Amino acid sequence: MSLIPGSDSITQIISLLSYVFFIVLIFYGQRIQMYVMIREVENSLHKLRRIKEEGRKTAIETLKEIGKPTVDPSVRVDRYLDYFTIGPQNMDPSGIVNKLDHILDVRDERLKEEVKLMAPAIQNDDVQVNNLENTLEAAMALNFIYKVVRHYYIQGKKTLSLYVIMQIQMILPMVMKEAEAYSSALKAFAYGQPIGDGAGPLVAGKLMHGYETRKLPKDCVMASVPFEGRTALVIKAEGPGGNVGKPGDAVEAVIEENEGKIGCLIMIDAGLKLEGEIVGEVSEGIGAAIGGPGVDAYKIEEKLTKYKIPNYAVIVKEDIGDAVSPMRKEIHDATDKVIERLKAVVVERTKEGDKVIIVGVGNSIGVGQ
Repeated sequence: MSLIPGSDSITQIISLLSYVFFIVLIFYGQRIQMYVMIREVENSLHKLRRIKEEGRKTAIETLKEIGKPTVDPSVRVDRYLDYFTIGPQNMDPSGIVNKLDHILDVRDERLKEEVKLMAPAIQNDDVQVNNLENTLEAAMALNFIYKVVRHYYIQGKKTLSLYVIMQIQMILPMVMKEAEAYSSALKAFAYGQPIGDGAGPLVAGKLMHGYETRKLPKDCVMASVPFEGRTALVIKAEGPGGNVGKPGDAVEAVIEENEGKIGCLIMIDAGLKLEGEIVGEVSEGIGAAIGGPGVDAYKIEEKLTKYKIPNYAVIVKEDIGDAVSPMRKEIHDATDKVIERLKAVVVERTKEGDKVIIVGVGNSIGVGQ
């Protein structure tokens, strides 16, 4: 006998509601899950739109402040943000590296010309032209990220496809992290501040400081530096403008100048760290430490193979956000550790009197020579 009046009725109602809820989940659970995902993607899309608009605004304001245009550059900026590059045909891969190299050269020249048209006051100032080009490319990346996320959001909403929405929802945390990194990069590029990717050029800049430099192809500089009883031919992209140069062409030229008589090649670059690793941690390895589309790595590897030159690499570990954001103290401090690693490698792997090539790979914005 129940002591609570109507308790049997309450139990029956709760049981009935439980059955109804279970049946709803069976037939509509997937759709409910999809609407939750759509809502989450929609919220992230609104945030991406704000970041993208702020990036566009920063680029326009920087152009007006530095470039002194006679007309409003907004229309040209919008056109710039939608530029695209079509890769070479790879059905027959023979010679594809040279084709890609040509396309990238044309792209770089075209974007620089656009910057000069938008900013007539700095037409002859290569440093500011490079900085503005980097600023606009960061805004371009934000615009592209926003459009891709919007595409999959609209497509998933139209088709009510759980799998389309699920894919974009699963990678959203990484997409947002990358977008926020580019947002931070905008101000660094606009004001010419060193970024995390400049770890390699900073090491090279420290080594060549006080020594005479000369230009190499393309947009690179080199200094001959006494180093642990050897001669270090130190190469970096020309700074302090936002510039990565073409280390592949520079290394090719130096190796040929020395007729292949090089003890070793050591490359220094920023490397993507794994979660749990410390920002600024220094690691040593073997191979061409250089990112990008692979053209420079190909050229370097070809010359190294031809002359049987050993290739070593030292990297400074950092996150994708650190790479394009203003340089953190941990990364700056790590450059001294890199120099100590370089000394150890040179002493252990070469003989006194040898010539070694040291390449600081990365963006030289804010890093002189």
